[in-house]
Amino acid sequence: MSDERDSGTSSILLSFLLGGLTGAALALLYAPRSGRETREYLGERLREGAERGRDLKEQAVARGREFVDDAGEYLERRKERLAAAVDAGRQAFREEREKPKA
Repeated sequence: MSDERDSGTSSILLSFLLGGLTGAALALLYAPRSGRETREYLGERLREGAERGRDLKEQAVARGREFVDDAGEYLERRKERLAAAVDAGRQAFREEREKPKA
């Protein structure tokens, strides 16, 4: 299931990048501005895109940390349940062993 999520995330990021590049190319071709104005505009857009990318990275890292924390808590609960079951089995074995034989 993790591979499916990774594939979906990769597709979204690739689509975002391709869309940005296509938009930048079209802006250059159809821009009614001077070269300097166009370069400033594109520089500003690239900075915004980089900032957006950093924000997305931070969100992805935060989600990853949450997932790891949740998985750790889940495993800890399962470990505790397994230990309790083993202890109950040992106790039942002792009780059966100590019963008088008829």
